[in-house]
Amino acid sequence: MTLSAMGCVLAFAATSFLCWQWNGMVVPWDAKNHFYPMFRFLAEALHRGEIPLWNPYHFGGHPTIADPQSLVFTPSMVLLALIAPQASMQLFDGAVFAHLVMGGLGVVGIVRARHWHPAGAVLAAIIFMLGGSAASRLQHTGMIISYSFFPLALLSLEVALARRQMRYAVLFGILAALMALGRDQVAFLLCGALVGRAFFMAFESGAARAYLRARLGILALGGGLAIALLIVPSLLTLQFLHASNRPGIPFGVAVAGSLAPVNFMTLFVPDIFGSLNRPYDYWGPGYEALAQADWTDRTINYLFIGTVPILLIVWHGLAAGRLFCRGTAYFGVLLAGASLYAVGRYTPIFGLAFDWIPGVSLYRRPADATFLINIALALSAGYLLHRYIEDGLPRPFRYLPRMAASAMLPAATLTGCVLALLGALAFSRHENHLTDSLVQLALALGLFAAAGLALFVLRSRPRRALAAAILVAATGGELIWRNAASPLNAEPASHYAVFGTMGQARATGLEILRQEIATKTRDGNRPRVEILGLDGPWQNASMVFKLENTLGYNPLRIADYERAVGPGENAADLNLRHFPDTFRGYRCKLAALLGLEYLVLGRPLVKLPRRFPRPAATLLYASDDMYIYKLGRVAPRAYFATQVTPIDSDNVLDSHAIPDFDQNNEVLIDQASMATLSPDALHAEDDTPAHAHVAITKYTYSEVDIDLETDKAGVVVLHDLFYPGWEVRIDGEEAPVLRANILFRGVEVPAGHHVVQFSFHPLSPANLMAAAGGLLHRTDD
Repeated sequence: MTLSAMGCVLAFAATSFLCWQWNGMVVPWDAKNHFYPMFRFLAEALHRGEIPLWNPYHFGGHPTIADPQSLVFTPSMVLLALIAPQASMQLFDGAVFAHLVMGGLGVVGIVRARHWHPAGAVLAAIIFMLGGSAASRLQHTGMIISYSFFPLALLSLEVALARRQMRYAVLFGILAALMALGRDQVAFLLCGALVGRAFFMAFESGAARAYLRARLGILALGGGLAIALLIVPSLLTLQFLHASNRPGIPFGVAVAGSLAPVNFMTLFVPDIFGSLNRPYDYWGPGYEALAQADWTDRTINYLFIGTVPILLIVWHGLAAGRLFCRGTAYFGVLLAGASLYAVGRYTPIFGLAFDWIPGVSLYRRPADATFLINIALALSAGYLLHRYIEDGLPRPFRYLPRMAASAMLPAATLTGCVLALLGALAFSRHENHLTDSLVQLALALGLFAAAGLALFVLRSRPRRALAAAILVAATGGELIWRNAASPLNAEPASHYAVFGTMGQARATGLEILRQEIATKTRDGNRPRVEILGLDGPWQNASMVFKLENTLGYNPLRIADYERAVGPGENAADLNLRHFPDTFRGYRCKLAALLGLEYLVLGRPLVKLPRRFPRPAATLLYASDDMYIYKLGRVAPRAYFATQVTPIDSDNVLDSHAIPDFDQNNEVLIDQASMATLSPDALHAEDDTPAHAHVAITKYTYSEVDIDLETDKAGVVVLHDLFYPGWEVRIDGEEAPVLRANILFRGVEVPAGHHVVQFSFHPLSPANLMAAAGGLLHRTDD
């Protein structure tokens, strides 16, 4: 029976995924604008025999190894990168969807371990794979992968605690680590759910202390192994967070991602706010509809899991009390806790969690807890279908001990549903969409009536299994109809043609740009590019086309670079591109130091907003939606200086004014690096330039070799970003890395001929100890 259930789940998954293929669709937005280019960069690096520790094509340089969204620590995606380094968008989507299938099969295992009916296993699995957030948030590749590992981690934990066998503890530790390696809020909350499950099992035993004491070795082995596997990626990410634009999230920013309570009505009427309209005609909660700050959207606010499951939960589970039985108590607690967390600002619970629970303040969207809501609903629905098959329709007041309390349960459930409906309709009326919502409500009521009638008519014991099979099949069809390749998770692949068959006009412009850069590179230069104002997939396409981009799309960026250059979170929205006084225009000092030589725009320079600088530039190429400009001379990527001027880089960034200095023979050295300089460098009296030849002889993702010939001692400056983990050797001897020219790297070198090698070693014991030390220091503060 278990194999049959798994077969049904696989058939459902295959049919669902084919919906994207049949319609020429791909999973859109972040999945293609961000994660797919990250994957292609990962694959290309591995294909070249490199580990992608550092990404030169993203925001002037980016610590890939520390970015939780880079997929570097996701074994399944690394394997795909090794097998298919140029995997298509469709293959990438298939790999992500395969994780959901794995999770669905894990749900089958959880259900069957409890000896529930196979129909309940199939129902729970298909909801897990394509219900609620699993469908609407499919674009968030990292979260989906974390979510997909949870059922297997939960199953292995339960088996390990039940059987008290070390091999299952080891399996749990590995699976929990794979789940948590995404280091996103979903992974964080799922870890909390696993900890809660362990304590809940102890509580259910009736002797919690003895239960935990007897399984202390199991918990220590599993938890210790998970922590051991997570410690390095976590330290690197925390080190990055400390140096990033988001070392922590202010409470006001975090709660702007709260789930408005009226969104729970999408469980009953999926399109009550226009969530599934193909044209974007969504009128539900969001930044346009709510008075307070809110940046949720229709994908975040969508919860629909199917008509039959929600009918079972409301009627059999809540009104009749079956959800309060021992077999599902944990899922009820998980559902309640996740719901309270998800609504964020609408209860005081999230505020307390934000202030007192470590880790909560690192994330900005409590609505991410809807993934846990979906898990709890899926397993609850599976259990309730099992109870229907075994016991038939519930008899009122049977499941709670006191008649008075049990009599209140149906009334409370009905009252809650009515209030939710009235709130949603009032919201739609306020947005002038009451008629649209009423039409969707009528459709939903019809489906509820049909499902309820089927449960009632086929309630006799011989027919209940047949009824369950029909209703599970109907739910699968409804989820495919509503949630597979829907406006919430699908766009035509042609919208992402930059990664497929690009239009001729843009392909021509891109080829001209790449030939220009190739010529410059052969001459010993390494120009950078700013790609701004083109549509979404172009934001990170530089990773695929190997263009050293000063912008990109990523919520995490090196803080000092953000302060100095003002790139903003994405390069598609012109409003997010800022120009601090340290970067007043494309011909400014900092732009020259960056080597910014080309602009790729979605409109002509003269049509940029008025606040944008409009430099004198040579137009290399123009089409209807791509304009490529060449700026003037820029500073070399590497140069040699004999004059040292000490500065406080933080003060410079705070004051938004870079001091004047001779870019040919002078270097600005941060005060923190001055102590490592020799007296000769500090007191150089001869200000005449050295006779020096500086040439970059090797440039890879994690290593830059420079050949230097000089008649004087001085400082070699490399205009690549300063970041923890970068080391430098001179003729094989390690030397201190200097913070030079505000953002960049340098090293003191004596006169003579030398080979200078900058290399990125974030995994070195020294860097990991520094990351741990920094974390302890911040904790003490």
